[in-house]
Amino acid sequence: MSVYNRRAFTRLGLAGVFALGGSGLAACGRKRDDDVVIDPDADTATPIDPKLAAQEGTLEWAVSGNWRNAVDKGRDKYRHPVEMLTFFEIKPKDTVIDMWPGAGYMTEILAPYLNKGKGQYIAALIEAGPVPEEAAASLEAKYRAHFDADKKRYGELTYAAFGETSGALAEADSVDCVLFLLVIHDWIAKGIAEKAFNDAFAALRPGGILGVEQHRADIGNVQDPGATTGYVQEPLVKQMAAEAGFQFVAESEMNANPKDDKDHPFGVWTLPPQRLTAPRGQAPNPEFDGSLYESIGESDRMTLKFRKPQ
Repeated sequence: MSVYNRRAFTRLGLAGVFALGGSGLAACGRKRDDDVVIDPDADTATPIDPKLAAQEGTLEWAVSGNWRNAVDKGRDKYRHPVEMLTFFEIKPKDTVIDMWPGAGYMTEILAPYLNKGKGQYIAALIEAGPVPEEAAASLEAKYRAHFDADKKRYGELTYAAFGETSGALAEADSVDCVLFLLVIHDWIAKGIAEKAFNDAFAALRPGGILGVEQHRADIGNVQDPGATTGYVQEPLVKQMAAEAGFQFVAESEMNANPKDDKDHPFGVWTLPPQRLTAPRGQAPNPEFDGSLYESIGESDRMTLKFRKPQ
């Protein structure tokens, strides 16, 4: 456990043993969008203005793109990509780093959008360790194969790596926005949350934006120091950002879900889109009734905006 995490958890009354979530990708709760099951009858996200959707190069155009798969489009009603990326002030010519983008939910939107606007999308993938994690390596191979195969649509993606021993994400003071989307719990589990905030701060230009979307734990309960349920308290996220040098700008409830009581047998992964029916690493339980969790939908989330001081 890093010195930073001991200090942070102690100051917030979160002292306890920092239990790592395991060295494997599944063990640390990494989202696997390619493994999810989607309800074919699910509603779509906030309706997109047909006029804007038809305007090539707009966020609405990218979100409505026919290249996006049904699983991802089915999640838009929970993740509100147009509203969220607008909230994070992302412009077509920006350089944006997406940290640990998983199977590419946001890549399918941002890469075409930035490509049309002459911006740059940087995918900061999971750093390979001395013994590569099989799940992480497989996910990265699929990711690169998919997005490198269509440079006309996605442009020339730039790749970086983030992990315990990774170097700079990009040239210092060169990036307009860094995105932490549903990944902070992974980094807490691995003891690299402090490094993530510091690396993002170094890469951002003065005035650049750090955008955060994260499963939100209720305030007042003791924060699990290993974030093993996938939920993180908002004050802790704000504190980590402040200690890295960021200024808090604003928060939005666009991704809130009041139906999520955070009390699920297999953590946040009991809910859609993962829909676990047994503990991670175990075979699915066909007797598990997931109807309650299906009715809840995806998790309650904080959506926070920070800025690197000018």
